[in-house]
Formats: sequence, C-alpha cells, structure tokens
Amino acid sequence: MSGAARPGAVLLVLALAASGCGRLDHLGKPPSFSDADTGREHLAMSVPGLPQRLEKVQPVDQSSLWSGARNSLLGDRRAGEPGDILTVVIEIDEKAEISNTTDRSRSASESLSMGSLFGLPENLQRVMPTGSSAKEPVAVDSSSSSSGDGSVKRNEKLTLRIAATITDSLPNGVLRIQGSQEVRVNFEIRELLVTGYVRPEDISRLNEIPYDKIASARISYGGRGQITDVQQPRYGQQITDILLPY
Repeated sequence: MSGAARPGAVLLVLALAASGCGRLDHLGKPPSFSDADTGREHLAMSVPGLPQRLEKVQPVDQSSLWSGARNSLLGDRRAGEPGDILTVVIEIDEKAEISNTTDRSRSASESLSMGSLFGLPENLQRVMPTGSSAKEPVAVDSSSSSSGDGSVKRNEKLTLRIAATITDSLPNGVLRIQGSQEVRVNFEIRELLVTGYVRPEDISRLNEIPYDKIASARISYGGRGQITDVQQPRYGQQITDILLPY
C-alpha cells in the first residue's frame, strides 16, 4: 500500500469504528441509559434563578385560607419559573387521505407546401431522387399524452404523558420546556423527547399542557437497542443507496 493511500485507509477504519460505537454499547447487554445529570433540564433545576425585585408585601395571617402563596390551599401551583416541572399530554389521533388523478393528451399536425413558387418545385423535382416530391417539402406531426394517479393515506395515533422542565423564561413571558423519558424493557430502550415553547396561561390548573399548545414542538418517540439495530439497514447499504443512481 502506498504512503498516500495509508491515511485514507486509516480514516476509513476510524470512521467505521466510530459508527459502530453505538452498537457496541449494548453488545451482549441492555443499552445504557442517558446521563440524567447533564443537559438543560438538570441545569435549570440546579442553578438558582436571578433574584426577584422585592416588593412590599402586606402582612398576612398564616392561618388564613385566602393566602396567595404557592404552598397555600388556594395558591397557584402551576409551573412558571425555570426549574419547575409540568406534564405534557400528547394525544395525537390524525387521519389524512388524499387522491389525485390527472390525464392529458395533445396532438398537432403541420405541413408546408410551395405549390408553384416561381417554378422552384419543378426545378427541384428534376434533381430529386425518384419517388420524391417537392410539392410538400416540410411536414411535421406530433402527439403527446400523459396520465398520473397518486394517493396518500395516513393514520397516526399516539397517546403519551411526559414530565417536562421549564429551562428558560423569555423576555415576553413565554416558557421554554424540555423533557425526556427512557424506559428499558429487556434489551430495548424506548425513548421519548419533547421540546418547545408554551405560554403560562395555557398551563391548566392540573399543571398540564397539551401538545397542540406547544409552539415549535419537537416530539420524538423511538428506541435503541438490539431490535432497532436489526430493523435498520447497515451503514454500507445506506451509503450504497445514496450513491447508486438506480
């Protein structure tokens, strides 16, 4: 092997090794959970927020049932600050069916004849091969047709609940949320991720937010493990499918 080809081969081996690291994690054992002590959720819950401006508060009898504090009987216990936790309710039941049919045809015919144009047809007839005619020197016929038929039928249903953490409060009061959930069954991990932006007034009294009230919602529900590895084509096959034109 030449010296110029060796670096390329080394890079190829390293790339293949890096691509297989994900599968080596659960080689002969269940896949490992993600580290829960990293990420925006843990950071939001561990770092205290900025100190709020102190306002003059009227003294309230601690035994009163009408206190507005969050720990009181009638207090608002909905999530509203970074580090608070709320429940995201995902209930997707969508159905779409589209059918289109097109049919088009066209035909055209054109001809050009010179007749007796200054005697040119007669003069051309003398030099043209036997069986040819100069009366209609140009004739064009064309036809085209196309037809298409397409249909889309989709049915999706998903019902999930996940606890998400408020990771940030934007200047306009909108809250950024992020939640993750992992469940391991035998040698397969089912993973649920959700991120997005919510308005505090959309959070219900039960401290829940439906998925259709989340702006820029990103919901991922999948898995990783031995079953997922078998269902996915190998990296070589995926690269071949991209490179081959047919």
